[in-house]
Amino acid sequence: MTTPVMELRDVHVRLPVRAGNPLRRAAVHALTGADLAVGRGETVGIVGESGCGKSTLAKVLVGLTRPTSGTVLFEGDDTGALRRRERAARLGASVGMVFQDPATALNRRLPVRAILRDPLDVHRRGTPAERDERVRELMSLVGLASQLAAALPGQLSGGQRQRVAIARALALEPALLVADEPTSALDVSVRAQILNLMLDLKDRLGLSMVFVSHDIQTVRRMSDRVITMYLGRIVEEAPAAVVARGDTRHPYTRALLSATPSLLDPMEPIRLDGPVPSAVHPPSGCPFRTRCWRATPECAEAVPGFTPADDERHLYRCLHPVTDPSHLALSSVSQEIP
Repeated sequence: MTTPVMELRDVHVRLPVRAGNPLRRAAVHALTGADLAVGRGETVGIVGESGCGKSTLAKVLVGLTRPTSGTVLFEGDDTGALRRRERAARLGASVGMVFQDPATALNRRLPVRAILRDPLDVHRRGTPAERDERVRELMSLVGLASQLAAALPGQLSGGQRQRVAIARALALEPALLVADEPTSALDVSVRAQILNLMLDLKDRLGLSMVFVSHDIQTVRRMSDRVITMYLGRIVEEAPAAVVARGDTRHPYTRALLSATPSLLDPMEPIRLDGPVPSAVHPPSGCPFRTRCWRATPECAEAVPGFTPADDERHLYRCLHPVTDPSHLALSSVSQEIP
């Protein structure tokens, strides 16, 4: 077994918030007990609705958020044992991130040339002439015309801005690329171009990638493995092929699949009862039990451990899993998934 590029072990992130009682401290349980390993050349997709902890997980991977507890390993080394400057230099040079909105992720006062050269200057890669040559290589790599080197971000289209953001993330030849909903701010006509570009770059450069999105169909097409998150917890992990044939076990993953329209494999939407629980005061036991149509009193007693499915790479946290691949249409519950 080769060492994973990035590994999380029992990582928790709790963010302090102001509560109604000034004498009582409260915290958002943004990430709870996360275990994740990203292999070399592998793409791991993270899916879930807003507020499930996807972006927090992505920020932990790139070092923007330090975990409250747990271990983050990069190429086998514990990043928590490094000093702040050492950790920033190690992860900053080896992990790239593509943010959700390129309009705010890029410095609007700098031309494309300066934006792409900035990581090279900060990490002192090569001579000035070699840095300029690297900028030209990056623009060619992501399909940007050389004439755009002097353009400001405001003079570019949304797709061009995201190509600049991807090129910047690749400037230092990272071992891992983290993409946090990279197409959600783009027009539908541009999304396919960016997704195809990322797939092509992954194959050409041998990148490991973590792809974060709320669209499970996009995630399973982009990924080798799909992670489902709910209220800060990983509730299911399955190979993309399992997700593609609708054989997921956790009721929440099934609900996400049914909420995605499809002409080839139409599914009747699964409707869920109740609002999303508070991340400040999460429910006891299974976090999904307050909206799950299969929940029983037993689900409130303790958080279920991971159970393997037929494929040992397919794990889920549920006491009452959905085992029939065709069991996707339910009429006994009343509220449609957001």
